[in-house]
Amino acid sequence: MEILPILSALRRNRVGAFLIAIQIALTLAIVCNSLSIIRDRLSSMNQPTGLDEDNIITLTNTFVGNPPNVDALLRDDLQRMRSMPGVIDAAVSNSFPLRGGGWSNGVELQPGQAKSTARSALYFGDEHLMNAWGFRLIAGRWFSADEVLMFHRNDTTTPEVGVVTRKLANELFPAGDALGKSVYLTDASSTRIIGIVDQVGSPWGGRTFGTEFRDNGTFLPLQFAYEGGYYIIRTKPGQQARVLKSIEQTLLDGNRKRVIEDVRPFRETRARAYRDYRALSLILGTVCGLLLTVTAFGIVGLTTYWVAQRRRQIGVRRALGARRVDILRYFQTENLLIAGAGGVVGIILALVGNLWLVTNLQMARMGIGYVVAGALIVLGLSQAAAIFPAMRAAALPPAMATRNV
Repeated sequence: MEILPILSALRRNRVGAFLIAIQIALTLAIVCNSLSIIRDRLSSMNQPTGLDEDNIITLTNTFVGNPPNVDALLRDDLQRMRSMPGVIDAAVSNSFPLRGGGWSNGVELQPGQAKSTARSALYFGDEHLMNAWGFRLIAGRWFSADEVLMFHRNDTTTPEVGVVTRKLANELFPAGDALGKSVYLTDASSTRIIGIVDQVGSPWGGRTFGTEFRDNGTFLPLQFAYEGGYYIIRTKPGQQARVLKSIEQTLLDGNRKRVIEDVRPFRETRARAYRDYRALSLILGTVCGLLLTVTAFGIVGLTTYWVAQRRRQIGVRRALGARRVDILRYFQTENLLIAGAGGVVGIILALVGNLWLVTNLQMARMGIGYVVAGALIVLGLSQAAAIFPAMRAAALPPAMATRNV
């Protein structure tokens, strides 16, 4: 049994073994948490919004000079956009999914609740909004034109009807009977749920804010009539590029006293929303790669040093009948013991580190699969790194190894 001789040899070389074990432990802790964070970010980046993303164009429109006839200007803009060749529909709203900012509100089942039953993003729109965004109604109905109210700055209007997302409906009414029920967005008056849509994403995709009520959306029949607003245009398949070229001029032909910004396809909006997630994933992946590389070189260096120190011992063992595979197994076992000790400490550090991230930075809790994957990666790498110097040791002929050097 080689374990006892290996442990005895490690006690005589404890400093090098200790340093490698600590390096493996820190690498494992960082790799496990990095894998968890990267997976969480990639999952968020692939979250669907419910919109017809391939055919959506968004832009920011701001009228100059606080015109008194904003209502008429908006109606003219909407008519111009909806009549453009290649356009399915258009709408104006206070925000849209992945914009980076928007409105949210607590939703109550009774007025004056001490704590809201749920929280939801708020979207304003007219009878065209659902068709302009391309999401799917799964129960009830959408707004009719006579239910839409104009919403100006400082208005406190609460519509009598509203539409919610399926996730919010289930959170408010777990029994599945949300349709027709009333909820309170303010203490003043109630809003009756007349429809449920499948899914519409949050305006705060790519940000920490709003993660606790992601996919909770409430749609109110309010025509957003501020000096500035967000236009959403849905085009026919294959017509997006054509509409992008002409949309700005079409609006300027109606009224030049405006500022038009951020005219872009929704795919670009998604890329911008998650660019920080993408950058973080790339940085963490690079750091993990560098740590694993440094750890591998450390193991190679230490094993090579030990082989040079033990040439006489190796030669004696070979002369007494030890096979090359026995020498190879000795160094691999020795490395496995060091890596195993470091791995145990690394798993503890990984769990403690993840607990700190969850508590202080609201990160997702790390699953046991990431610990297992990180341990397998680090242990596999350590064994692979020890193979080359171990093979060189096993290749030493007894006569050469026993020479006095």
